[in-house]
Amino acid sequence: MPPPDVVLGVGGGIAAYKACELLRLFTESGHAVTVVPTASALRFVGEPTWSALSGRPVATEVWEHVHEVPHVRIGRHADLVVVAPATADLLAKAAHGLAEDLLTNTLLTATCPVVFAPAMHTEMWEHPATQENVATLRRRGLSVIEPAVGRLTGADTGKGRLPDPAAIFEYCRSLLARGSAAPDLAGLHVVVSAGGTREPIDPVRFIGNRSSGKQGFALAATAAARGARVTLVAANTALPEPAGVEVVKVSTTAQLRDAVRAAAAHADVVVMAAAVADFRPAEAAASKIKKSDDSSAPDIRLVQNPHILRELGHSRIRPGQTVVGFAAETGDPGRTWLEHGRAKLAKYGVDLLVVNQVGTDLTFGADHSAAVVIGADGSEEPVPDGPKGRLADIIWDRVLKVRSRTD
Repeated sequence: MPPPDVVLGVGGGIAAYKACELLRLFTESGHAVTVVPTASALRFVGEPTWSALSGRPVATEVWEHVHEVPHVRIGRHADLVVVAPATADLLAKAAHGLAEDLLTNTLLTATCPVVFAPAMHTEMWEHPATQENVATLRRRGLSVIEPAVGRLTGADTGKGRLPDPAAIFEYCRSLLARGSAAPDLAGLHVVVSAGGTREPIDPVRFIGNRSSGKQGFALAATAAARGARVTLVAANTALPEPAGVEVVKVSTTAQLRDAVRAAAAHADVVVMAAAVADFRPAEAAASKIKKSDDSSAPDIRLVQNPHILRELGHSRIRPGQTVVGFAAETGDPGRTWLEHGRAKLAKYGVDLLVVNQVGTDLTFGADHSAAVVIGADGSEEPVPDGPKGRLADIIWDRVLKVRSRTD
């Protein structure tokens, strides 16, 4: 089976240099990539760079290699077209069907999924003309990823930064994996929590856990690629923000609880993938706790944190809301790890519970995971060890089944 054929369109913005990293991610993962830059893009990154990185010739004009009819052929044979950076000018031309160069012609002839990764100044992104163009493209079934918030050209900071190339790649990878499948989460607002909360002991120490946030980020990324509006509540993660996702950063369990409940008030689905601390110090010291000369250790009194998942499961913030929980379990002399998971399902009142066996070199921090997805209807679906993105897609498939029974 030939590798997926990707067209990388590059707009004339300063972020064009970041598209080199996106191109590398595609080629190193086995994709065949044709780069189609605009004439303006070549003023930032030259044709030799694109040719060397892609291993293919680069053209910008419909008049080059006319006998091959490139303005029709390239888009017609692509499995995916991604434009990064997509400038305000490119979005406007695509929305209005203009075809003045090879890239805009390709966009008009593409019959595959098309992804725009915008990058521009905040005022340009927020301008009513740009917002109307974005709405038009999305209405036609094209994907326009929300730009990131961060440092822009010059000293300015705001919304309009190109999403991290790795995040754009993961978004596109998910689209390619689904092939011609429709964006089946379109119209849904989903909230996903990820990472691990930290409870301060003093200004430099905390009680925490080993969660990396990778599974929650995979859930957010796949949901966005499947058309959902996604709010990701991220606790203490070091991962690049998923493309097309609103990210709310928190640290403690109390902060995570407030952020999740606020977002859940308008959400159709809530997935609690974060590893939430069960306990916190009753009081955090105002200054660093020092070692004593007699080698004694301080007594730290712990109190229980609120059980966020149980609150969401038994008291749905919004009618018809679907709630999914995660349970990281180990076995003990009384029960296996899966038996502990089954016992938690009813106790939490959730629709689905994803049970992972955890331990040394299991789940936490890994790029792959095995799990059993347990349903309130008594169903159990073992998911063999594999990429976290695959588990995420299986979870969203199960969510859709739950919602189809309640609609």
